[in-house]
Amino acid sequence: MKTNRHDTRFLVSVALMAAIIIVLANTPLGMIQLPIIKATTVHIPVIIGAILLGPLAGGILGAVFGICSLISNTMAPTLLSFAFSPFMSTTGIPGAVKAVWISIGCRVLIGAAAGWLWILLERFRVNHLIALPVVGFVGSMVNTVAVMGSIYLLFAQQYAEAREVEVTAVWGLIMGTVAASGVPEAIAAAILVLALGKVLIGVFHRMNIGLSGVQTAK
Repeated sequence: MKTNRHDTRFLVSVALMAAIIIVLANTPLGMIQLPIIKATTVHIPVIIGAILLGPLAGGILGAVFGICSLISNTMAPTLLSFAFSPFMSTTGIPGAVKAVWISIGCRVLIGAAAGWLWILLERFRVNHLIALPVVGFVGSMVNTVAVMGSIYLLFAQQYAEAREVEVTAVWGLIMGTVAASGVPEAIAAAILVLALGKVLIGVFHRMNIGLSGVQTAK
């Protein structure tokens, strides 16, 4: 009976975090429209969910984020939406499969990486004031590097055509996006994960939800 109650609390917690992701993804705060690409804060609840509930939950929440991204890029396309929505593919089925990987697969990696990194830091008893921003920063950079790296590897030609540049210039543009958008996003994620995670770890501990490794704030 105790296990069933714990499982129910876990599922409810995942559903609540997923609802927050969906709400964020459908407001200007979650998907910030830039001229070329959509900047995002939706990865922050994915990272926090991975910390509180573990890598599996983080992966599920990442998939929810990815589906929201896919829908957003289908309903409100930008120049790079072909890389995020299979319905906007310019190269048929191969392009559609690549787009699903970028929009969903790369976002699953956020939750998995953040969850396992948190477990590692907990195992080494790293103070939460250090561990939380580290996981927030790394989780956000996993999102940026995985997405932009996949675009470079899978859609370099299409990216060059969309930006009206030579293929040889794509690497520089990708790195420019990582520096101009990805790093500030990661810094913001580090700050927010620290602020929110510090409180939520204590709440989830008292409710006996999540990983057994999640202790009260150190």
